[in-house]
Amino acid sequence: MTELLKELRVSNDAMNNPDELRHRISEEGYLFFKKLQDPDKLWALRREMLTTMQEGGWLVAGTDPMDGIADISTQCTEGDPEYANVYHEVYKLEAFHRSGHWPEVVDMVEKIIGRTVLPHPQKIARLWFPKYTAHTTPIHQDFVHFQGNFQTYTCWAPVGDCPIELGGLAILPGSHKINQVMEHHFSLGAGSLCVNTDELSGEWHSTNYEIGDTLIFPALTVHKALPNLTEDRLRVSLDNRYQAVEDAIAEHMLEPHLNIFNALRWADVYRNWKSDELKYYWKELDLTVLPRDFSYGNKGFEEALELARDRDERAVLHLNRLIKRDSTTELAQRAAAVLQEVNAGATG
Repeated sequence: MTELLKELRVSNDAMNNPDELRHRISEEGYLFFKKLQDPDKLWALRREMLTTMQEGGWLVAGTDPMDGIADISTQCTEGDPEYANVYHEVYKLEAFHRSGHWPEVVDMVEKIIGRTVLPHPQKIARLWFPKYTAHTTPIHQDFVHFQGNFQTYTCWAPVGDCPIELGGLAILPGSHKINQVMEHHFSLGAGSLCVNTDELSGEWHSTNYEIGDTLIFPALTVHKALPNLTEDRLRVSLDNRYQAVEDAIAEHMLEPHLNIFNALRWADVYRNWKSDELKYYWKELDLTVLPRDFSYGNKGFEEALELARDRDERAVLHLNRLIKRDSTTELAQRAAAVLQEVNAGATG
């Protein structure tokens, strides 16, 4: 059964009215624009990204990469080492990083904030397989993952058309007005943290996104991904963050995304770039850098341990992934001990 969703409010009528833009995002917790970004640039980026994914084995061989036809046998997600192997080849594309600096996006965020904007160095792409709905990004606030300050803005845009069934983003309007970080719990899906649905009220808003459409929202707005219900199509999107230069930024947002999986360095990312323009651009700025707060992730991990002891399949899967990534870490060893305990109880 398809979830009943309301349409996102389109704010193209206020694109040149900063006061109205600020009023709307203050009231509703998001701004949605049709064709804010140039579809031609996004189509070119899509070809580069999906060609790289096809070379990595994620798309059916011999098909047009632009169609994004997934090889289901290679299904993986952000918690898997094999995901990072292909994702980081996409991540090294100069065009992918340049998209985070396109003036149409930066200029719009500057209108919203009213100050000079810093695009986060940690650019992010979301690459989601079909028939993998248990791993859909859960309901959450971005602050638990990206931290720094509440006025950090996510700009989400599909790299290609993204109808409801392909799994775009859904927003809970007004949810940012709580003005605090909600309690998050263990979940499968990107980030592995979710907000309990019984703590929420209101109607979810989404749309049949078209290429160029852009959704912008601050770090406390509650949102989620919709499941990719297609038979064979990968969903590809940009998921970048922006903030005022003088506001605090968390230290991990100055590092490549998912670098904990294979120690990816900026030197690795930049190796084949043709231009030096965007390399280490943030190091010229006098940034206020805060240490990463691990408490949110640690709480989710402790909950996963307890759930695994009760043989919760999602938690067992999560712990096994953690062990597979690097069995030598303290968390992996704790996970292995719990799974060994569970297995012994099952056979005892």
